[in-house]
Parts: sequence; structure tokens; C-alpha cells
Amino acid sequence: MNDFLINSRFTNTAYDIKVYIPDGKVPSDGFPIHYVLDGLSYFGFVKDAVRLQQLNSMKTGTSPAIVIGICHQSEEMRERRFIDYTASAEELQMPAHAKGKIPAIYGGAEKFYSFIEQELIPAIENKYPVNTECRTLLGHSLGGYFALWCSFTQSKKFKHIVAISPSIWWNGEELIEKAAQFITNGASEKNIRIFMAVGEHEGFMVEDAKKMNTMLRAADLQVECYVAPEENHASVVPTVISRALRFCSNSLTVTPI
Repeated sequence: MNDFLINSRFTNTAYDIKVYIPDGKVPSDGFPIHYVLDGLSYFGFVKDAVRLQQLNSMKTGTSPAIVIGICHQSEEMRERRFIDYTASAEELQMPAHAKGKIPAIYGGAEKFYSFIEQELIPAIENKYPVNTECRTLLGHSLGGYFALWCSFTQSKKFKHIVAISPSIWWNGEELIEKAAQFITNGASEKNIRIFMAVGEHEGFMVEDAKKMNTMLRAADLQVECYVAPEENHASVVPTVISRALRFCSNSLTVTPI
């Protein structure tokens, strides 16, 4: 482990960065890399899934990869998630289930993306052997919203987007409009692959994910949408990590270790 703290000049916030580097020979073009949002919650799941399953890649379909956990400070995590993971808006359109639950400050996604693109990625890739053509961004809930928002609106730093239980409902389902614009601008020409997953018991979020999946597949994007049987918003992440990793790995040439 080579964990470190980084203070972002874009967000004026400190992030703990957790790092997992696979053992063994480095591929000639470097390791694929998975950037994991909400690292305090999900870095361990992704790291252990990669660490264990890479031992038999031919059977598991999971390649050796670097895993990076992007962690908020625990005491401010709830508030910072709303700031860092949501796009700016002059006025929010919130569904009934969210009213009264949203912090007063939100809309810092552009600054947070600048932190990832201009501060975090260079810090990691100047130190470790990374395949820059095989970056993954993985997020859950608002983190899933942010991952999709990045794929539709920002420069294409990430080949793979993993959006688990994405908050497509945020601000009047604005991601649907952003996806439509992305498609209009030639989405099928972008080298990007999107994995979405949602728990069977997540209600309207299942229909939101299916709607997004239909839009993106109609534009000839490489998309997988998986509804996890019997899972809910809290339980879905550990149950779908392996499937997501296989999705990210199947564009690679996997050799046994």
C-alpha cells in the first residue's frame, strides 16, 4: 500500500487516496486502473475482488489492475458527496422522496472532475505503470450519477464507466437530457463502455436505469445494464462488483498468472 493525502486546489478539500498495486510482472502497456469513488465504503470491495480473482484470470475474467480509492474525510463525507458528485444548477427540481434531505450546498462536479483529471490522475500515473487506455471510474448512487455525468460531459479520460444504482433522478432527471446531447454529438464515435447495475428492489431507480440503457444502446454504445435479483440500494454494490470487473476486463487480452 502507498496511501497518501492530497489537498485539491480546485475543491479546497483534502482527500485520502488508497492505492492497491498488483503483484507480479507489469504488462508491457501498464496495468489497467480502477478509480473508485466513495473509497471509504467501496475501495475494499474492489481491491479484494481484483486481488483474489486475478489469480485465475482465465476463469474469473478479471485482469490484474491498479485500484485507487478516492476517500472523503469521514466527518464531512455526506455533505462533500452532494458537493463533489453533482453538477451545478440554478434551481433544483427534486422528487418528493428527496425533499428536505438535500444539503444547502451542491453542484461542484466540475471542480471535482478537475481535481481528478489535473491533480489525482497525474499524481498516480507519474508514479505507477498505468495503461492510460484502460481507466475505469466506478461510483454508486450519487457517485454513479457523477460517473455517468463525466462520460456525457467531460473529456474522455475513462474508457470504462461503472455506475451502480446511479441517481438518475437528480435534478429532474437531467442526466437523460445530457445523454441525449451526448448522443447527438456523436456518442457512437467515442471509445467508451458503460456498465450500469441496480438492485431489483430499488423501485423507480430500476426503471431509470433501464431507460438510460435503452437510450445508450440505441446509439450503438457498448452498454450493459444488470438488475441484481433480490438486492436493494444498500446491498447491491458487493453483489455486482465481479460482474463489473469482468465487463471492464473483457476488452483486454487476459493471460493466466
